[in-house]
Amino acid sequence: MSTQTITREVEDAQATPVEKVRLLVPEIAARAEAADANDEFVAVNYAALKQAGLARAGVPAALGGGDADIRQLSAMLQEIARHCGSTALAFAMHTHQVAIPAWRWRHQKVTAVEPLLKRVASDGIILLSSGGSDWVGGAGWAARVEGGYRITARKVFTSGSPIGDMLMTTALIKPDGDSPPETIIHFPVSMKAAEVKVLDNWRTLGMRGTGSNDVIIEGLFVPDSAVALSRKAGEWHPLFQVIATIAIPLIYSVYLGVAESARDIALDLARRKQPNSDTVALAGRMETALRAAQLAHRWMLDVIDRNAPSADTVNEVMIGRNLVAENAIAAVTLAMEVAGGAGFYRSNGLERRFRDIQGARYHPLQPGPQSRFAGATALGLPTAGIY
Repeated sequence: MSTQTITREVEDAQATPVEKVRLLVPEIAARAEAADANDEFVAVNYAALKQAGLARAGVPAALGGGDADIRQLSAMLQEIARHCGSTALAFAMHTHQVAIPAWRWRHQKVTAVEPLLKRVASDGIILLSSGGSDWVGGAGWAARVEGGYRITARKVFTSGSPIGDMLMTTALIKPDGDSPPETIIHFPVSMKAAEVKVLDNWRTLGMRGTGSNDVIIEGLFVPDSAVALSRKAGEWHPLFQVIATIAIPLIYSVYLGVAESARDIALDLARRKQPNSDTVALAGRMETALRAAQLAHRWMLDVIDRNAPSADTVNEVMIGRNLVAENAIAAVTLAMEVAGGAGFYRSNGLERRFRDIQGARYHPLQPGPQSRFAGATALGLPTAGIY
């Protein structure tokens, strides 16, 4: 069956996002190995998801979207990741950029996000974020000029960059002299602007097909009217509490899916020969680590259900983030041992999962800041500057 036929059937189906994905996974899985081997962006897989209407899945129905909630989006990403981690992670970066304004529209009655969500629904635009440059501390410079700012920046880890339409990004307002920056501005950037250049420099251990290239912005004019938010530099803002609470559980759905698929592959390989007592014990440890990751991720989703982002929800989500990362990595490492030598062959798909799962180490909050944030919370100390 052709990709066009499959995606048309998915589009016509009255189904949840994860049910739609399950119709696409044979095609997605078939392309995963080549994208990984050749450092190629998973463009065809991404296009298939978009054609199936999944790029607008998180947009509220009243604004033209699929009306999927966070749990449905999480299940969607987790299922994609079972078959291609790169496709899932790249798609997660668009998905969370849709889920955040959708949550604000539903729960905070923020109408300013409506034009963006309608464009996602009607025009099919793909949103990008730069996880390596646009965290709480920000990156890049905004020089004040008449009517707005001139932006100079290098945005790293911009997943999906070859296919993106709009980068949701930030820059520090350039201070006078040697003074530290005081303000960060948030604004969208058209990826088609002449001042924007996507490098071809994503050569990595794992998640090789995400197209997470550096994006260079040189001299782009951003008018005052395009600045969505100005916030104090160097500390958390309420919007970032929303971002962290919602985005991180969606991103870590991907790593959980990778770990689950590694477990399945390992057990299949182990069953092909008579498991000895050591293999049985390793399988038990793998199951235990995977269950810990699953429980931690479920907790993260439960925190989102509170619908009250705050420093407390950031703390709880980031505890979950580190528990998912630690145990998902452990489960995949054990999967390599359960599989034995067969797991070392690329053709079995396990070594790709082992490489892909390493990406779980690098999203915020990494273990150092997360431990300090949790400790400060427990002791009743300030957390505004811990990120």
